Amino acid sequence: MNKKHQTKLIHEGSYVAEVDVELIYADEGWSPYLSLEDAYKLDDVRDALRHDNIRRASRLAQVFTLTPVAA
Repeated sequence: MNKKHQTKLIHEGSYVAEVDVELIYADEGWSPYLSLEDAYKLDDVRDALRHDNIRRASRLAQVFTLTPVAA
């Protein structure tokens, strides 16, 4: 079983969050896997961004605001 750190991006509304997770690669089954804690962390960040709770999302991830560019 191998583990690899990766950054997942979550986009909700005008926000994007970079969440650090650990992927688990195994020989059997479907891999890569997320740990249960990392899956809950992704859900928590998504829920916080959905409810505009940037302070809560910032505790778990790095949060960015998207700004439209006029063409």
